[in-house]
Amino acid sequence: MKHTFPIGTGNETLEIRNVWAENVEEEMAAIRELIETHPYVAMDTEFPGVVARPVSETYSHDFHYKSLKVNVDLLKIIQLGLSFADESGGFAKGCPCWQFNFKFSLEDDMFAQDSIDLLVNSGISFEDHASRGIDPQRFGEILMVSGLVLDDKVKWVSFHSGYDYGYLLKLLTTQDLPTDEKTFFDTLKLYFPTIYDIKYMTSLCDGHFGGLQKLADTLGCQRIGSEHQAGSDSLLTMTTYFALAKAKFGSTIGPVGGEMDDTKYKNELYGYGNNHTVRKGAAHAQAQVAHQQPGLSSVSITSNSTVEG
Repeated sequence: MKHTFPIGTGNETLEIRNVWAENVEEEMAAIRELIETHPYVAMDTEFPGVVARPVSETYSHDFHYKSLKVNVDLLKIIQLGLSFADESGGFAKGCPCWQFNFKFSLEDDMFAQDSIDLLVNSGISFEDHASRGIDPQRFGEILMVSGLVLDDKVKWVSFHSGYDYGYLLKLLTTQDLPTDEKTFFDTLKLYFPTIYDIKYMTSLCDGHFGGLQKLADTLGCQRIGSEHQAGSDSLLTMTTYFALAKAKFGSTIGPVGGEMDDTKYKNELYGYGNNHTVRKGAAHAQAQVAHQQPGLSSVSITSNSTVEG
């Protein structure tokens, strides 16, 4: 099934193509060809919320990573959206966006109810995910040889994406995430040598706060498709990235204007690692620790699904 949307003022259309178990091989073959001419990959995932948090009597600098790890280890990815653009930000003609739908069962798999409600209201069919969804292990095998990973010429674009990359690494390695944050970043750099996190980019600019949709509205970027579906979100991520880079980082992107200077924000994730955004999250994390009771197990189950928006 595909969704086609009119764009611009002419007769041009843009397709968001749904991928299930029956067509994943065929569509990944098309992507292997496309990546040669469109090396910018905007990515978004949908996952079943946040169901656990680490419990500790003291705040640690990697609190947010520990929270990410415990949830990604427990949960399964639901959707992955990938959109492709060239070095000027131009989308591939016709179909620049694929929406991968993974096997997920509301009867057997863990989730936060409010996250599932949000996805259902956005049009996601969990009956289809249960019956036609892509096997995560098979997808990881295909992704490994797709040309999308292990190549520094491929530039991955995302928004506040620690969890997104956590789920992608889980797909690629078929293992739990690394125990410590440093090893996580080493593994991330191996598979995704060049990443741009728009949320981190906004932390270097004055006056930009909030989620992806608010930033896109500020920059005049139009959404195509339904919010909270990974394909539409990945398209908006791409247009927002190029608009922000041009507006705030003094870059003329593309062969005519020369190479973009990405040194200020390349390979940084908002809220993780050793950059300035981690310190901003310390007070919140310390407050969470202060409300936890000593002596609890290392995982506390919760229904909170507000994460990285």
